[in-house]
Amino acid sequence: MLSNIPKTMRAAKVINAGKDATIEITEQAVPTPKKGEALIKVHAAGVNRPDLAQKAGRYNPPTGVTDILGLEISGSIVALNGDSTFSINDDICALVSGGGYAEYCTVPISQCLPLPNNYDYISAAALPENFMTVWYNLFNHGKLQQDETILIHGGSSGIGTTAIQIAKAFGAKVAVTAGSDEKCAVCRTLGADIAINYKAEDFVEALSENKADVVLDMIGGDYVPRNIKIMKDKGRHVSIAGQRGWTTEINIFDIMSKRLILTGSTLRPRSMEEKAELTKGIYDNIWPLLNNKAIKPLIHQTFSLDNVEQAHELMQSSKHIGKIVLVIDA
Repeated sequence: MLSNIPKTMRAAKVINAGKDATIEITEQAVPTPKKGEALIKVHAAGVNRPDLAQKAGRYNPPTGVTDILGLEISGSIVALNGDSTFSINDDICALVSGGGYAEYCTVPISQCLPLPNNYDYISAAALPENFMTVWYNLFNHGKLQQDETILIHGGSSGIGTTAIQIAKAFGAKVAVTAGSDEKCAVCRTLGADIAINYKAEDFVEALSENKADVVLDMIGGDYVPRNIKIMKDKGRHVSIAGQRGWTTEINIFDIMSKRLILTGSTLRPRSMEEKAELTKGIYDNIWPLLNNKAIKPLIHQTFSLDNVEQAHELMQSSKHIGKIVLVIDA
């Protein structure tokens, strides 16, 4: 550990996870990077719905991972434990399994990415979780192809605004659902061909003539059988969250007759090797699009670490369009 690195840091931790949970800013020991890890001075951290789930006691960190909140960061490298193409003081962003809501965080070197051209820490902190989730689920699981149609639920969310841009960049036709006319309008500016205000219109009826090859679903519950109704033969349904519930009833014959694939994933429990492969995948395929400004993250609002509860309240309300970011150290 370098001599100029403090021994303690400020970090956000959940107190009494569950219905009455709160988040407190506490003093914690600065972590020591293990072999193959870097220590990052965190400047910004993305806020994600799994953070809310952890607060509610429904998404505990994997064994051996810190219970400090936060799954994506941007910052500068202050220590390295192992061989790396990175150097001390390099600016990076990274997917982490936890610990992002803190002044320092360790991360496997293989999960570090250089900041895209002309990106600041706030914009970079909005990249790793969303872009890896979208890349993995659209192409590894969803097998999305050029000229296919994809339905993206939650089109105005961080995941949704990312998925719209990536799907369009790779030549797909994009339909989305969102909760207001304003949100639908933003989705269209990002490239959505069809934007449905689900509070005013039934998406099943709206898509009866534009059925989907792929559905990216973060809603779950009763949306799943409705999704199946508007899927084409050999369609792929990819579940990434369950905001309306984790169970539902579906007609198995509909799956059989259309030869559908129902799949899904979570990112946090994936092995370090899988995450390293994902990191390389988005660096090779997505970073060029970010560098030439063909796509970009949409930032809704930033909050200080001290105002993390307000950031979570905004995310819970679903009033945001795009990403919410915590500024840890400007």
